[in-house]
Amino acid sequence: MNNTQSTGLIFELSKSGRRCHRLPKCDVPNAAPIDKLIPKEHLAKVTPPLPEIGEIDLIRHFTNLSARNMSIDTNFYPLGSCTMKYNPKRHERIAGFPGFANLHPLQDDDTVQGMLEILYEMQQYLAEISGLPAVSLQPAAGAQGELTALFVAHAYFHDQGEGHRTKVLVPDSAHGTNPASAALAGFDTITIKSGANGLVDIEDLKSKLGPDTAVFMITNPNTLGLFETQIQEITELLHAQGALVYLDGANMNAILGITRPGDFGADMQHYNVHKTFTGPHGGGGPGSGPIAVRDFLAPYLSVGGVMRAGDGYRLTTEADLPKSIGRVRSFFGTIGILFRGYCYIRTLGPDGLKGVSEHAVLNANYLRALVKDTYDVPHAGPCMHEFVASARTLLRTKKVRAMDVCKRLLDYGFHAPTVYFPMVVSEALMMEPTETESKETLDAFAEALVKIAAEDPELLRTAPHTHAISRPDEVKAAKEPVLRWKS
Repeated sequence: MNNTQSTGLIFELSKSGRRCHRLPKCDVPNAAPIDKLIPKEHLAKVTPPLPEIGEIDLIRHFTNLSARNMSIDTNFYPLGSCTMKYNPKRHERIAGFPGFANLHPLQDDDTVQGMLEILYEMQQYLAEISGLPAVSLQPAAGAQGELTALFVAHAYFHDQGEGHRTKVLVPDSAHGTNPASAALAGFDTITIKSGANGLVDIEDLKSKLGPDTAVFMITNPNTLGLFETQIQEITELLHAQGALVYLDGANMNAILGITRPGDFGADMQHYNVHKTFTGPHGGGGPGSGPIAVRDFLAPYLSVGGVMRAGDGYRLTTEADLPKSIGRVRSFFGTIGILFRGYCYIRTLGPDGLKGVSEHAVLNANYLRALVKDTYDVPHAGPCMHEFVASARTLLRTKKVRAMDVCKRLLDYGFHAPTVYFPMVVSEALMMEPTETESKETLDAFAEALVKIAAEDPELLRTAPHTHAISRPDEVKAAKEPVLRWKS
């Protein structure tokens, strides 16, 4: 992991004999010698070759590395469909209270009643917000929430004697996890085209809908930032065929307190707690993807949910849910993120959550208005919480791609929006300002985009110019990451 030329940082700092920390003695009362606690055959024969470094060198190394990171605390992060918004620091502090942070997942239920009560209330809040009465907090991410809901649908149809329902319909603008989840759950995926207006093509849907349809997976608002105005007709078409409607809840932060998926016909949905309710997000986790379903699907939910038991609470078991799909995750779920989401909901209340969506939609429409005369915005407004612009005119006139625009944004101190997604828009720039950004930030970001569009093409194709690393091989970095120290 030695990349000193491009970064100016030396990674191989280990020097024999240097120390910055000594582990404390075992604090377990009356603990037996280590070879009595752990079988001898499992003990290492030699000391592992760990790095040896002094404390000040260690601190400087990681502090310098952290200063090179972009984060929501340091930069505007307009990732469309990923909702990179500010995480309230008081919720971080509350989640770190020892009474919660130091719980062990194998403790008896009667020793974790406070945490179980919070999770039980979280289930009730998510049910109310979605309009779907039964909730499982177990899934560890949005994609796992999708998969869990499809397992529930699979179990439901087989229990009803309808194992012939093998097809899941997915719009061409969907998140890529939708068809992947359908395949993992054992379904065949059928793509539904979008119309010229960016919404589901109803005629194409009708032509592919039939008695073998199990589920239609739809994101609403969709990934183009548009509300599917014909959602009621869509859900009625699916229900008339005996099929279920699944809502990809990645964009719930556009409709909180304004409309509920259960009210417009969805039978199942997942939440991204780490996005909609401001848990830390990015770098592959942590995540939390609870699902909410209609009451007739509740018997098939995963075990490990929280239920009332007399004056207290306990986790559900197979005895409570004999038709359950079983566990989808160890223990209770991603407690740290669920707890932050709980704090967020309790802090804001119903009116505050509605205000979140109102401001998210306002900010997105404001930013859209600032850039629409410089970049193509292929679908008519207004948008919801995000919108998709395109750099295709720059590509045609200057040979400048969306990626070049995004690399240049780094020189202006902004993280890039999502690029090349959704794939129904060429040279896509998917922007989501979120409700937490100020007008001044949006003005500065739009000004940078407008300036970039007028800059010399070669300057853009070689950007960024102010960072230690300019254009790494991103495919190789993703497929062959170097993440550990080598002795």
